[in-house]
Amino acid sequence: MLAKRIIPCLDIKNGQTVKGVNFVNIRNVGDPVELGAEYSRQGADELVFLDITASFEGRKTFVDLVKRIARNISIPFTVGGGIHEMKDVDTLLCAGADKVSINSAALRHPELITEVAKQFGSQVATVAIDARQDESGEWTCYLNGGRVPTERHLFEWAKEAQERGAGEILFTSMNHDGVKQGFANEALARLSSELSIPVIASGGAGAMEHFKEVFTTGKADAALAASIFHFHEIAIPDLKHYLAKEGIPMRIV
Repeated sequence: MLAKRIIPCLDIKNGQTVKGVNFVNIRNVGDPVELGAEYSRQGADELVFLDITASFEGRKTFVDLVKRIARNISIPFTVGGGIHEMKDVDTLLCAGADKVSINSAALRHPELITEVAKQFGSQVATVAIDARQDESGEWTCYLNGGRVPTERHLFEWAKEAQERGAGEILFTSMNHDGVKQGFANEALARLSSELSIPVIASGGAGAMEHFKEVFTTGKADAALAASIFHFHEIAIPDLKHYLAKEGIPMRIV
């Protein structure tokens, strides 16, 4: 069985790492270069950098910041935010990214997924999906960092993204984001059963047990978290040793 991945996430606004709850009430948490380097030292499996206001503000990702982070880490590096065209993907890969995460642009122009996969390989194309579950149980996808609802729904959009060449799906539950009560395991289990590509779970990590649940009940291939790592609530080495003892395959550094 492949090792499960633990992925810290750097949500970037105005060049600083930030964190919110349910995509609002955002506050600064530290320097992204220092945080990235520390997570690399701690044995994180990958690092994700999301410029959370780039699409909303209609600008490109902070490329210089991507370069500085890439120089200070030794783990796979995914970058998202403000990616609108193939030139943006090429720029970020040249800046040191190993993968790109496309969200709003993929929803607006699904053919971009196919183009990225054809030119750079599916392993480069991570499709991020921010979705909120309504009272009826339906999961609706959102644009621009969770600001704009669409008519697309989580499961059918994830399947289309896979068919178009996505190498993995990064699913963030807006309902669970920052709440620290556990991941959206029911939706994750359905995604994992319906897709043949890896699923990264995001939104809801608050305790070590939540990671065990997301890998067992949720069937996720990787789990992404932010505030619990940024605020030193859980250390990555401790988390990995706990999960390994619980029978979850882990890469231990």
